[in-house]
Amino acid sequence: MPADIPTPPPTPARPTAPTAGKGAGVPKSPSLAMAILAFCGVVVAVMQTLVVPLLPHIPELTGATPSAASWLVTITLLTGAVFTPVLGRVGDMYGKRRVLLASLVSLLAGSVLCAISSHIGVLITGRALQGAALAVVPLGISILRDELPPERVLPAVALMSSTLGIGAAVGVPVAAFVVEHFDWHTMFWVSGVIALIDIVLVFLFVPESPVRDRGRFDAVGGLGLAAVLVCLLLPVTQGGDWGWTSPATLGLLVAAVVIGLLWGVYELRAASPMVDLRVSARPAVLYANLAALLIGFAFYANSLVTGQMVQEPKVTGYGLGASIVVSGLCLLPGGVAMVLLSPVSARISGAYGPKVSLALASVIIAVGYGVRYFTSHSLWTIVAGATVVAAGTAIAYSALPALVMRAVPVSETGAANGLNTLMRSVGQAFCSAAVAAVLSNVTFEVGGLTAPTLHAYQLVFLIAGAAAVLALLVTLLLPGTGGAKTGTVEGTNKRADRKAGAPAAAIQEGA
Repeated sequence: MPADIPTPPPTPARPTAPTAGKGAGVPKSPSLAMAILAFCGVVVAVMQTLVVPLLPHIPELTGATPSAASWLVTITLLTGAVFTPVLGRVGDMYGKRRVLLASLVSLLAGSVLCAISSHIGVLITGRALQGAALAVVPLGISILRDELPPERVLPAVALMSSTLGIGAAVGVPVAAFVVEHFDWHTMFWVSGVIALIDIVLVFLFVPESPVRDRGRFDAVGGLGLAAVLVCLLLPVTQGGDWGWTSPATLGLLVAAVVIGLLWGVYELRAASPMVDLRVSARPAVLYANLAALLIGFAFYANSLVTGQMVQEPKVTGYGLGASIVVSGLCLLPGGVAMVLLSPVSARISGAYGPKVSLALASVIIAVGYGVRYFTSHSLWTIVAGATVVAAGTAIAYSALPALVMRAVPVSETGAANGLNTLMRSVGQAFCSAAVAAVLSNVTFEVGGLTAPTLHAYQLVFLIAGAAAVLALLVTLLLPGTGGAKTGTVEGTNKRADRKAGAPAAAIQEGA
């Protein structure tokens, strides 16, 4: 090229830059910031399962129909699915700590609404606000990635991601205890107080991340994504009540496909898309998200059927007639196992790569359901099987964000982890529909009541175990081994940022 014709500099696709602000900078105590964010994740996860032991009693407590009562779970799933990727993207652009605080305020407002009223409409509104707070987990992962020293990122992210399972395991027995011994509004007052404590702790001790994406917020893409998710998840969660071949169910599913296609075309043309579909189509990201969906399905079956199974009357021949509290406590050892295994998963990922961790986790979950299939007649074997499944879930939930972070630019961590968390929620929604269909259709009459047969529960275990095996197969399709020498999160961060066109200064800041 002639010397008098300058070479044009490459134009970054979506540049990032450190943005100073109040609280920006390395936290004074990284361990304290990590502990606070993990505590926030546990609290938010607890909120997702808080009403499960209460659902059978909601009609008599509020005068609502059983169908309306089911919306206390459905609405949380919907708002969590919609807001998690959207708020993750907003956090990438305008400040992760700021958006995390807003999510916690939503949790506080929802808890207060549920605490002061017994009207089903107010309760559903409060639960919707609580569901929106699910974005706390991917936002916390993003903050930890930006702020911690590289050698501490994997253990911190592993713990943060595992809070989704830990909170679910803790929430059910705690809520069951409150339902049996106190006024049911008490658990919402307690959750509100804890949410307020979370807000104060984050404001005082968690810094704002200096890594930002300067792109414009894609409002059309956000609305389109919300429409797709609502049209997909609403018939999945309500199809059992509406009828799987009803016009409402089929119409919404068709709408989800049509809107999804139109949304995809728009996102591919958008300068600053809500979801970067080109990045999401990379095998490393695509297969990680598919694995998240399957792991979410496999994990949720454990939470859904364990308590119900041990509460079945003894006249069924397999039920133990346990109380609500005892049924909830069956999941508690699994929660303890998840706490203990998240750092183990981080060490496995650090030494051999998160792909190996996720493959191992899938095998453990499948083995756990094998145990559950053959040992469903005594309490301790039920607890043992449930704990094995929880152990596998802990390793999987710890590995998934590490896989995602290795494949996306630092500036898109919040949105990418939000999408991965969303896929877990979608998996849980499909699991809920599958479990409800099996347990309501494979029944028998005994002692004057209709109950699921033992085969119904065993069929659930087979389906969930099959989902874990599929997760293993998807994991094996992930590119590379990702061992410590060839694929650390930090090194892959920089390569992903360079592919996305991020400036060197931003790469260094984010890494």
